[in-house]
Amino acid sequence: MGLIERHLAGPVEESLKDTPAVLVNGPRQSGKTTLVRQLAGEMDYYTLDDSSTLHAAQQDPVGFVRTLDRAVIDEIQRAPQLMLALKMSIDQDRRPGRFLLTGSANILALPQIADSLAGRMETHTLLALSQAELQARACDFLQRALAQDWPAPLPSQSQPLQERVLAGGYPEMRERATLARRQSWARSYMTHMMERDVRDIANIDQLAQIPRLLNLLATQCAQLLNYAQLGGQLGFNAKTADKYIGILERLFLVQRLPAWSQHESSRLIKTPKLHFLDAGLQATLTRLTPELLITQRERWGATLETWVYGELRKTLAVSDEPWYLSHYRDKDQVEVDFVLESPLRQLIGIEVKAAATVQAQDFKGLRKLQAQTGPAFITGIVLYDGAHALPFGNGLWAVPLAAL
Repeated sequence: MGLIERHLAGPVEESLKDTPAVLVNGPRQSGKTTLVRQLAGEMDYYTLDDSSTLHAAQQDPVGFVRTLDRAVIDEIQRAPQLMLALKMSIDQDRRPGRFLLTGSANILALPQIADSLAGRMETHTLLALSQAELQARACDFLQRALAQDWPAPLPSQSQPLQERVLAGGYPEMRERATLARRQSWARSYMTHMMERDVRDIANIDQLAQIPRLLNLLATQCAQLLNYAQLGGQLGFNAKTADKYIGILERLFLVQRLPAWSQHESSRLIKTPKLHFLDAGLQATLTRLTPELLITQRERWGATLETWVYGELRKTLAVSDEPWYLSHYRDKDQVEVDFVLESPLRQLIGIEVKAAATVQAQDFKGLRKLQAQTGPAFITGIVLYDGAHALPFGNGLWAVPLAAL
């Protein structure tokens, strides 16, 4: 696999022009180091994965930062005490583009962080490779959805959908020649995360339960979270389950998807869903293969939905506007897999269907959301495994998954 142009490069470059510090957050092996080294120019480069550099940063963070003019600091979550030293340096010299940082954990959520660099730092999230990046295409799904402008037919795909989903988005994982080798890489990757990175960011009593929790979450992917049930299966309470899921979120392995409501305050108390940020990792944990899907097709739906979730997150990460992503479920259990809400409170509803045909009843949830929200509802989309975008009347469309 050659060098792939990342859509986040442009937004990061823009931030460096007017902001003293820029943080590129994201999971390990997603390509952060490659990206920042491309953008760094003549900036000095330091990685805290190097033990000598890490020791210097931890023992004397102020002295370490004092020697820097313009620098890249890779894996900054390993020395969170550097954040306060960076703040002091920036307050003395607020030139834009002084520090380009990367983190393999959501460092702003870490309890060890003494300062968030509020007003001094802009944060971008680089996830694993998107389908648009892999195919060297523009990331235009949002724009096409808003305009209801779908090409006919969409570009053909070189790989079957199942292969694209199960391959995941991590560059190193995709380099492996077979699914078995890719899943072997994924298992090693997650083991490394559990054994090293969890210890780096959290002091927890039941460290051995984290891998078991991750495996359990993989089987309940795309479902409503029940903390008491999760904790009961692992021998701890709902509060501990909530806390441990938070740790996995900081490592960009999973993410909670909040419920949508017209009353924004109630979104905080409605039940979220759980998704993996990379479907290849989720499929590895559930030992999903194309052969298994022939006899157990029901396993495919959750993995495909979490793949769509990851693609939507990658799309929103490079959007100029802060869209809100959620799911919809009403008192009658009518659901919409994803609701995208713009800053102007305009809505795009998305359903995922693991089939090559679409019928009118597949729009049930979207029609209900449309009736509830009126003019705010721009379009409703059923993503399916077909080749053509098909209108279903009144802003409703069946759109190939290839549009992502």
